[in-house]
Amino acid sequence: MPDIDMDFDERRRGEMIRYTTEKYGEDRIAQIITYSTIKAKAAIKDSARVLYGQPGYAVADRISKAMPPAVMGKDIPLSGVFDPSHKRYSEATEVRALYEADPQVKEIIDTARGLEGLKRQWGVHAAGVIMSSKPLIDVIPIQRREADGAIITQFDMGACETLGLLKMDFLGLRNLTIIDDALDNIELNGKPKLEIESVALDDPKTYELLGRGDTLGVFQLDGGPMRDLLRRMAPTEFDDISAVGALYRPGPMGANAHNDYADRKNGRQEVTPIHPELAEPLKDVLGETYGLIVYQEQVMAIAQKLAGYSLGKADLLRRAMGKKKKEILDKEYEGFAQGMKDHGYSAAAVKTLWDILLPFSDYAFNRAHSAAYGVVSYWTAYLKANYPAEYMAAVLTSVRDDKDKAAIYLAECRRMGITVLPPDVNDSVRNFAPVGDDIRFGLGGIRNVGANVVDAIVAARREKGAFTDFSDFLRKVDAVVCNKKVIESLIKAGAFDSLSHPRKGLLLVHADAIDAVMSTKKAASMGQFDLFGSMDGSAPSELDAVFDVKVPDDEWDKKHRLAVEREMLGLYVSGHPLQGLEQVLLSKSDMSISAILEASSDGRISDGHQLTIGGILTGVNRRVNKNGEPWASAQLEDLAGGIEVLFFPRTYQVVGVDVAEDAIVLVKARVNKRDDRVSLIVADLAVPDLSAGAGGAGAPVKVSIRTELVTPQRVSQLKEVLTHHPGTSEVHLNLLYGSKTTTWKLDDGLKVTHSSALMGDLKALLGPGCLG
Repeated sequence: MPDIDMDFDERRRGEMIRYTTEKYGEDRIAQIITYSTIKAKAAIKDSARVLYGQPGYAVADRISKAMPPAVMGKDIPLSGVFDPSHKRYSEATEVRALYEADPQVKEIIDTARGLEGLKRQWGVHAAGVIMSSKPLIDVIPIQRREADGAIITQFDMGACETLGLLKMDFLGLRNLTIIDDALDNIELNGKPKLEIESVALDDPKTYELLGRGDTLGVFQLDGGPMRDLLRRMAPTEFDDISAVGALYRPGPMGANAHNDYADRKNGRQEVTPIHPELAEPLKDVLGETYGLIVYQEQVMAIAQKLAGYSLGKADLLRRAMGKKKKEILDKEYEGFAQGMKDHGYSAAAVKTLWDILLPFSDYAFNRAHSAAYGVVSYWTAYLKANYPAEYMAAVLTSVRDDKDKAAIYLAECRRMGITVLPPDVNDSVRNFAPVGDDIRFGLGGIRNVGANVVDAIVAARREKGAFTDFSDFLRKVDAVVCNKKVIESLIKAGAFDSLSHPRKGLLLVHADAIDAVMSTKKAASMGQFDLFGSMDGSAPSELDAVFDVKVPDDEWDKKHRLAVEREMLGLYVSGHPLQGLEQVLLSKSDMSISAILEASSDGRISDGHQLTIGGILTGVNRRVNKNGEPWASAQLEDLAGGIEVLFFPRTYQVVGVDVAEDAIVLVKARVNKRDDRVSLIVADLAVPDLSAGAGGAGAPVKVSIRTELVTPQRVSQLKEVLTHHPGTSEVHLNLLYGSKTTTWKLDDGLKVTHSSALMGDLKALLGPGCLG
């Protein structure tokens, strides 16, 4: 039976399983069991623990670190470590040396080889569901999971399929959730409802976005190399989007089809046939893909047309390629070659064609799959191009629990000129939400603030009106909100900024204020008196006094304010310590942190690669190893991402004095890839001279702004920023209208001092491209 995959909004996958169970019967539907096996490193740790107890952990750790790193999530098996014919045998020299030199290591590995591959435990397949035309209990053994009563097969996926049972994968696709949230955001932002299925597939703004490679956050087109390919390809129609999804796979890439397609489409390369003899026969099959093999269906058509394969036999060839079984492909060659010779083609033509087909055994898409996913890619690109704030709010919501990805998409918002506003008790909902052309941080993303608190705050302002100050907030919200830890988190995150209270001042008085109001709120909830009025309708003055909170004018400096904001939100939102300095740091660095992570994931940067990178240190954790030597780990962040950095004892002894929280540094390091995690092992650290970021003291500060963004509120905010940085440098304002620019010299009363703080404030207000 075929394996059928279906994608759904990830929040609704459970509904599909329930629907299927109710429609076809609980006795005919079951989820699929999985059996996890003991892998090499787990076998080493288990055998070390059993043989040597607690001391064995150190030996196991030494062996594990000597093992070659995982490739695409797969470790080398212990059998491969000692098998010269294994393709990764040469990488395991260090493990074999330990095995020969240390009797403990030898005993542990010998025992582990007996454990490797054994079944450890059972679980449930993440997406698979088995369907049967007759009761499953008559076909296979089944079980009921105690936790939720779900019916689970006791045979694994392969056995069930062999017995002729239908397997369906109900997959939760995050991007469908993003699309659904984006459509809700469009209505939330006061715009007409959009039916995404009715969107035309020829939208110019979408293809402009694709051609620029501005596809961070777009389904399947998110990665750096993919964005580079899009810039080279410059898609102009939906077939290009469908093709790019299929081209950027190991099969077509093995034949360099992705680059050839881009070059042939744009006239940089002549469209040449695979072989002169095959030009005319394959014209109909490969014409629309510029003479290149892109899809599985083209392989089947070639086999039918040139080698006389039946449709069924051609499908067997397709399956062999789809399953990546090269040994079967090798057996197919003889029949394929004979078939082509029987049709009059030369041995050279056969060999040339086969060498093109063979890379597809690594991986290739069928056209239906590529087109279906291409539609989702187009929809997400359309939303980003036409509804940027609404779409990026949905993207940020989808990654709010992954602070590294959230930082990347927050940086993308800044690049797009979208301001991500701090959370606000008067404006925020649970998730990220569009507010005009900007995005408001959701209250649900604040540390220590649960869904019940968010719902209570939103309900209070809807029922009783916007909060006018902190006292009014305490009056209106339910007791569930009046928790000291919750209020402290809201203060630090900036959620009360719109009420014109300084964060430090609020933090000084919030605990006493909550103590004062809680007894009153509890009494009100028990019906002892009416909190909002007495019997004659007048407000009781003694209750007013309880809720009347005097907030001091004390405020933190910007650096501390951003630090506590990051503590609550996981990332910098209202500003960033590196704003205004990013170009200086990047000029001293080999690449950005996000570029390192992308290049590591697709193999362009390998383990041990040396580089220089700049950023700000956060989360500094000082430790001592088993030899009593100090070392440290930290997170190095720039405006677009973050990565773990490790300062081992020898380096830490030299640079430890500069390893500090919020220190802006340049590090020389080597890439460390272990178990699909990327970190940097630092060899040297320097504190860069950032004075170049401030520019010359006498040079004017040039600020650019589009005329449609010039509102009274923004003008007032710009004036406020400039007055906070008084100095002797003039400010020149460039007003951009279409292709025209008008420059104004601002009043001498608004002269400023060049500083990174000024540049950061201007970028936070007007966007990253406002300088110059």
